[in-house]
Amino acid sequence: MTTPTRPDPDAPEDWLAALRFDDQGLIPAIAQDAQTGTVLMMAWMNAEAVRETVRTGRAVYFSRSRARLWRKGEESGHVQQVHDIRLDCDGDVLLLRITQIGGIACHTGRERCFYRGLDLGGAQPAWVDQDPVLKDPESIYGHSRAHGH
Repeated sequence: MTTPTRPDPDAPEDWLAALRFDDQGLIPAIAQDAQTGTVLMMAWMNAEAVRETVRTGRAVYFSRSRARLWRKGEESGHVQQVHDIRLDCDGDVLLLRITQIGGIACHTGRERCFYRGLDLGGAQPAWVDQDPVLKDPESIYGHSRAHGH
């Protein structure tokens, strides 16, 4: 896959006007492995995060808990190289086809954030971890980040 050509920073942003941000100025962005099609994570982007992602070719999100831009991999080193950005039919969800550097997208040390499956085989439905931890979050971040950013 090739890296997209970077746009002229002074060019008009008609492309950005097609995005339908919510009332908080955010749009959901799904990160999908460009080779396998595995959905790795979902995060939020504001207009600045979208611009920065397009400019650099690396995923930049907006952290609601920190109220600031979050450059994926800034703490962990697990950067996402963006190959393709798609906009859904309603203009309100982005799909980023990426290469996940280091193979870990989730702050829990797993390949993907969607690691729990709903088990319907018991008396009551229960969430069950289905994907292994590839690397202990404490060794990635220096502190436990098993749940939450």
